[in-house]
Amino acid sequence: MTVHFIGAGPGAADLLTVRAVNLLRDSPVCLYAGTYLDPEVLAHCAPGTELIDTQRLDLDQITAHLVKAHEDGKDVARLCSGDPSIYSALTEQTRRLDAHGVPWDITPGVPAYAAAAAVLGTELTVPEVVQSVVLTRTQVRSTKMPEGEALANFAATGATLVLHLAITRIKTLAEELAEEYGPTCPVAVVYRASQPEQLVLRGTLADIATQVEAAGLRQAAVILVGRALGVPVDCAQSHLYDPARSRPTGM
Repeated sequence: MTVHFIGAGPGAADLLTVRAVNLLRDSPVCLYAGTYLDPEVLAHCAPGTELIDTQRLDLDQITAHLVKAHEDGKDVARLCSGDPSIYSALTEQTRRLDAHGVPWDITPGVPAYAAAAAVLGTELTVPEVVQSVVLTRTQVRSTKMPEGEALANFAATGATLVLHLAITRIKTLAEELAEEYGPTCPVAVVYRASQPEQLVLRGTLADIATQVEAAGLRQAAVILVGRALGVPVDCAQSHLYDPARSRPTGM
């Protein structure tokens, strides 16, 4: 049988794809990360589905559940927060499944940065202001960053910067980023985007750390930095919609 890696999106039960909902309904076993998931997502599972919370399991223990379900002839819905392509340990899990000969597939989900941008009502790329988005994280008690992926290197581009898994280092990060973006650069922090506990903080690199510390945020928050986050944003008109592009050049 098949292990279905499913992007659970930012956590809201109605932000899953149709394919994801169908797979949840049809899979007798569902593994999910209880730390980040709105319990309502599990309501898409059929009655009697075996539900396994993975928040206290290591990868070998998770793999054991996946392999057992396969051996029992059961499909598995493996829910990943956000989209499986970003910080989901997908590579480590699929490598283990390949070693056991267990087939798998992937259903994408709404990534956290996209959900955060929607909550903010913000486009992360704005004509002649910023045309690139960098998705990254920092090292705290986690896997070290590859050589060359220093935060200062990304900040030097002026791109909209999206930081995952970094909220506990907000003060240090804001000070570091201010050297490139300037202390008045707009910043937004979105906690549990789309979920009932959602919280949005807006500020600048000079004051965002104080707001985050006052709110007591320690996890499940995305940090967005860049000029595109200003309210309002002063920008040029996109060339795509320039009237001159569609103006007749002659008979």
